[in-house]
Amino acid sequence: MKSLEEINVVWFKRDLRFADQEAFLNGVQSKEKLLLLYVFEPSVWKDSHYDKRHLDFVKESIYDLNNSLLQKSSKILAVQSEIIPCFEMLRTVYDVKTVYSSQETGLDITYKRDVSFAVYCKETGLHWKEYQSNGVVRGLRNRKRWRKFWYDYMNTPIVSLDWRTADFLSIAEIDKIATKFEQLSMITVAHQFQKGGRKEGLRWKESFLSERLQFYSEFISKPEMARYGCSRLSPYLAWGNLSIREIFQEAKELKKTSPYKRQLNAFLSRLRWQSHFIQKFEQEPRMEFEAVNKGFLNLKQPYNSIFVDCWKEGKTGYPLVDASVRCVVQTGYLNFRMRSMITSFLTHHLFQHFSAGGPWLARQFLDFEPGIHYGQMQMQAGFTGTNTVRIYNPVKNALEHDTDAVFIKKYVPELQKLPTHLAIEPWTITPIEENLYQFKLGTDYPERIVNIAETRKIALQKLYGQRKSTLARSEKERILETHTIRRKD
Repeated sequence: MKSLEEINVVWFKRDLRFADQEAFLNGVQSKEKLLLLYVFEPSVWKDSHYDKRHLDFVKESIYDLNNSLLQKSSKILAVQSEIIPCFEMLRTVYDVKTVYSSQETGLDITYKRDVSFAVYCKETGLHWKEYQSNGVVRGLRNRKRWRKFWYDYMNTPIVSLDWRTADFLSIAEIDKIATKFEQLSMITVAHQFQKGGRKEGLRWKESFLSERLQFYSEFISKPEMARYGCSRLSPYLAWGNLSIREIFQEAKELKKTSPYKRQLNAFLSRLRWQSHFIQKFEQEPRMEFEAVNKGFLNLKQPYNSIFVDCWKEGKTGYPLVDASVRCVVQTGYLNFRMRSMITSFLTHHLFQHFSAGGPWLARQFLDFEPGIHYGQMQMQAGFTGTNTVRIYNPVKNALEHDTDAVFIKKYVPELQKLPTHLAIEPWTITPIEENLYQFKLGTDYPERIVNIAETRKIALQKLYGQRKSTLARSEKERILETHTIRRKD
């Protein structure tokens, strides 16, 4: 019986790059022939957190990687399959020795997938080597040394890779394997979201560090201007087109000569913040489903479909809330302050459990990163028991950050003909003004579904009342011990 050709596999997940990618580096340096693999797993892509905008971003990223592989007359094998059946099929064609991949701090569905794959590897004798791909450290019990780990990782030199030593499977070989799987169209159509791929990520990085950086601190909280002044690198970090380490090192080097040191310091601190929240999720992934502070598990938040639907449709009667929701649905992007505000509105003013909007919001965010997403949902909902409960006032935020109602009128065109003060607070319109501007509140734009002056008081009373329980207090101490970076550390 003819023996099968030995190969190794690099399995790409949320690490869609070749640069500063240890799994890829180690795969290239192995002695066997190499197959580069991306698996579109139906179970993952059917999960309630994912959307076509994410799928297109991944496809565009693979297309970009394949362009880089043309010089080696190879490409990524992109197949539609669950992961274990995929390897079962591959092992009928090749003698697969080692699988290289990056560690993923993902949703419950990808965690269970990885556990099952680990069992499969053990049973079949397949070697699976995983590598750290960002600032997250697997296996930590607390944060006593995490800050040092993070800076050590970020300051580790990025190793350049000589592709001339690589022995990839040819395009013809890959096309032959692909016929054994269910075909998946890699075609994407024109859209208004940021485009996937390392080439696009580098373009956004260059424009930020060379031009837009100067506006970073000034524009970061303003919903319209943040679209220009913020880095806009988050999708490329979330899907791995760029590594957080290479961004950190370039920004750190730029700080030596840049006149915008304050802005760079703020940006660098947010890179650590990104890893900090993913690390929380790595250590406590149940926050995808329930309050991280168990003292809040019995808090009653009855589901109100009318409230939730109005919130999702951008029809709450609060213009800045509605504009923010419509903006992220249409463009996949929203600045951090507005993300916090719409989450606060859902969980505080509408008093809905974060799970009522968590998966839906994830589908809207092009840069959906599970750890950041659920870490922030927990914090904004007030479910940590360690942070001050911050209830956002959408009127105050509009007056401070969308002073001329430019953002509001852009995404809530029903309000375009109103003067600024009425576009921000349309419920204050008088009958004379309704006639003057040919605008009818309740017809052209909805009445407010709640009165935030009243709902704020109720939410604070319930949340702080819950924090007084013995369980909530003990949980607060546990959370601080597990997730807090102490000053001395």
